[in-house]
Amino acid sequence: EVQIVESGGGLVQPGDSLRLSCRVSELNFGSYGMNWVRQAPGKGPEWVSYVTTGGITYYTDSVKGRFTISRDNAQNTVSLQMNNVKPEDAAVYYCVPRTYRYWGQGTQVTVSS
Repeated sequence: EVQIVESGGGLVQPGDSLRLSCRVSELNFGSYGMNWVRQAPGKGPEWVSYVTTGGITYYTDSVKGRFTISRDNAQNTVSLQMNNVKPEDAAVYYCVPRTYRYWGQGTQVTVSS
């Protein structure tokens, strides 16, 4: 059974930094591009970032220049470095393999001054 465990969320102030991590097991991790998707209260899921199997990265416009996605195929992990966090970044963040078939529990990011 594929397991996805996100971590690193928490309460931060605007302008702070946060690093989210995700560990994937029971999946041929190196063969999957990986997404970060977020969902704010009362809203639908929003795609945030994607990293290909080869490390090419993509970002939604609202996080470009602030967020950095990376992956470690040896550790089966993907990370999201969030800098200059804004109130609109508050959401539950999910690490999702390319096919969107498998989802973890997510990690909550709260932004409040």
